[in-house]
Amino acid sequence: MAFRITTPLWEKICHFASFPQTPVSLQQMILFGQNPSQGTLLKASEFLSEELPIRLAHRVKELSDLPQGLSEMPSIVRVKEWYAQSFEELVTFPPPKISPELSKVLHSAASLPLPVSIPNPSLHKLFPNSDDNSSMFLSPSSDIAGLKHHSMDDPPTSGRAMKTNGNGGKKMRIPMDRRYYYDPAETLDVAWPPEVYEYNKKFTKVLDAIKKRHDPTVTTVAGGVLEWKKKNRYKLIGSDVQRFLDRFYMSRIGIRFLIGQHIALNTLQPHPDYVGIICTRSRLHDIASEAIENARFVCEEHYGMFKAPPVQLICP
Repeated sequence: MAFRITTPLWEKICHFASFPQTPVSLQQMILFGQNPSQGTLLKASEFLSEELPIRLAHRVKELSDLPQGLSEMPSIVRVKEWYAQSFEELVTFPPPKISPELSKVLHSAASLPLPVSIPNPSLHKLFPNSDDNSSMFLSPSSDIAGLKHHSMDDPPTSGRAMKTNGNGGKKMRIPMDRRYYYDPAETLDVAWPPEVYEYNKKFTKVLDAIKKRHDPTVTTVAGGVLEWKKKNRYKLIGSDVQRFLDRFYMSRIGIRFLIGQHIALNTLQPHPDYVGIICTRSRLHDIASEAIENARFVCEEHYGMFKAPPVQLICP
């Protein structure tokens, strides 16, 4: 049975899309994921249950507002329904049932705050007019859970500026370390009840299902663009569509990275060279070299070339 976006669901998506995304850097994720306890993983689960719906809602809205009728293509509609279905599964996922005492320990202030997430300046050049730079590492900070403690009309806290969001509301900026991280050393003696283990297990299972659902997103969106080109007899795509594709695929990387990292922390055994799916011994030269060889292989296969043009890698 095909998934359908109901009116109440659409209204909820629009509400969540009025909030900006929260930046998470690789450095933050490495510090957070080292020797995580069940309490640390629960904290991460709570963060993702708030953050991922915001990111998914932005993508649903964007897929609904594409230029020149691209939103009406069957493949684009299918992808939009995937994102809406994943959004609904996350916002309806029941919160953990823990005692007030344990909740107080879990949400205590971090004694070791995370370093600040620094925006990537090259991405600003790609999207100079976009407030929603959809990268995991660039989007502005916010907290949907802040609605529990702050009115949308409350003045900004901690000297942080508030920004309009294009939907008539205001974007709140909540410090990252209040949401995503606390010092595991403070809770080494805490005996986490079975409910915490069960919640982490169930939430990870939901994320795994969402990740698999979105596996064919890249090819399906590409199919939608081909449908659109064929219907309108276009040979090339315009800059507005290209900007959407760049932004959309970059957002997808961020969403899948957050999901994949959380699944890995909950399911994989510790490895000396990895924190979740992050390799702490990565070499940029090796990664770039592999990308070059892959690109040359695709070039040779597509154009029937005996040997693709050589690429010089300058990497000190």
